[in-house]
Amino acid sequence: MTSQERAVVLIVDDEPAVADSYAAHVREEYAVRTAYSGEEALAELDEAVDVVLLDRRMPDIVGDDVLETVRERGLDARVAMVTAVDADFDIVDMEFDDYVVKPISSEELLETIGRLLRCAEYERTLRDYYRVTRTAVALQSAKETSELDGSEEFRRLESRREELRDSLTAAADRLADDDFEALFRDLED
Repeated sequence: MTSQERAVVLIVDDEPAVADSYAAHVREEYAVRTAYSGEEALAELDEAVDVVLLDRRMPDIVGDDVLETVRERGLDARVAMVTAVDADFDIVDMEFDDYVVKPISSEELLETIGRLLRCAEYERTLRDYYRVTRTAVALQSAKETSELDGSEEFRRLESRREELRDSLTAAADRLADDDFEALFRDLED
């Protein structure tokens, strides 16, 4: 997702009024898709979806199974369970990214989506930084210093590595300032 593209949020709830209400609250900031069943959610899921707000209890395909399908398909979407089901030990092995118990305010909804998108961006940047760093290390172990110093490609690689390091530091600072504070506040409740 480029900085000019709007993140795609899929809202899944078997109560159309709830899904439509969530959609109305986030539509100004995000591209929104809605699904009123697990089956519709699976039909809407593709590589374009960045965040899924997923109800657990639905009559056809439950949210837990939709979540499992998201992970099995290898989709890069972040999934927040937004549900009236209080957390219990059955969630221990579920691979969601956030768990929010209804009712949820529009502010909390927007904060959840923002937090998930920031985490996703951090992970993408970290993955890119790791890849670029491993490439630099491989070249440094295979080439002489004088050859590296004379290489335009290596200078571009090192420049990209510095840019990614700066981006990673900035993203980590944003996570630390906003998201970790919220996480620890939630743990203290």
